Amino acid sequence: MKLSYYPGCSLHSTAREFAVSTEAVFEALGIELQELADWCCCGATSGHALNNYLHYSLPLYNLIMAEAAANEALVVPCAACYNSLKSAQAFIAGGSSAAMKLKQKVETALKMQYQGKISVRHVLEVLTDKRVQEVLVSRLKKDLADMPVVAYYGCLLTRPPKIANFEANPEQPQLMDRLLQTIGAKPLGWTHKNECCGASLAIPQPQLLTDLVGKITAAARRAGAVAIVTACPLCQTNLDGRQQNGESPLPVFFITEIIGLALGLNIKPWFKKHLISPWPVLRQMKLQLASGEKGCDCHDC
Repeated sequence: MKLSYYPGCSLHSTAREFAVSTEAVFEALGIELQELADWCCCGATSGHALNNYLHYSLPLYNLIMAEAAANEALVVPCAACYNSLKSAQAFIAGGSSAAMKLKQKVETALKMQYQGKISVRHVLEVLTDKRVQEVLVSRLKKDLADMPVVAYYGCLLTRPPKIANFEANPEQPQLMDRLLQTIGAKPLGWTHKNECCGASLAIPQPQLLTDLVGKITAAARRAGAVAIVTACPLCQTNLDGRQQNGESPLPVFFITEIIGLALGLNIKPWFKKHLISPWPVLRQMKLQLASGEKGCDCHDC
């Protein structure tokens, strides 16, 4: 299977560990990711609030590039990027005069046509595809010992449901839970799986963001989780960096990191950027690395 790949800005910077773990997991599963040539920022998360033309033209540019690559689908790890690209698809498909005017303007600038045929799929959609699941199960190397975790979707992966529509029930999404169960973890039921973490309000309203993160992590602890698993770079940044010092910190894994652990991949480099070290929880669950390797809390090993 060969898929076009849109990493987006975060995975080339603040969420580099999401990028490298995604690429490693997909390679281990025999899926070739072809990064879009000359991709650009999709405008998330501020584009829609600043300029309506940029809000749709930036993701439309990337959709046109994806169609030109002629692969089966375009896979997008970032929840905000996924939402942006799907929103642009829906806007153009609506066929309004504003949409057609914008489409023509972008096509003229690029000298390329948009056919509306590219399938935009989030990482969770691909990894829970029946074909991929069969390969995943056959290549699992490490027993995760029913590690109790909560799947945190955040607010952009399932909303609005007419656009981000890969979950049957957007208010009670299940794909990440099923994926975690497949690899041997124990996804727990809890109350905050798609509550907002504060998104990009860390600078203008830091206390609001801290309060929201506090409610999410408190709910995860009440459920009995030893870690949180997410598929959004901004959610991971907020949850990893805004937990209060007085609390017992919960590590926050990207979904591809914990899948990489189950596949027996070299996970150590991925954890160096985590502010809350995952190693104490991994040791607690007796999820040691291969013989001769070690995991510590210094982030330097």
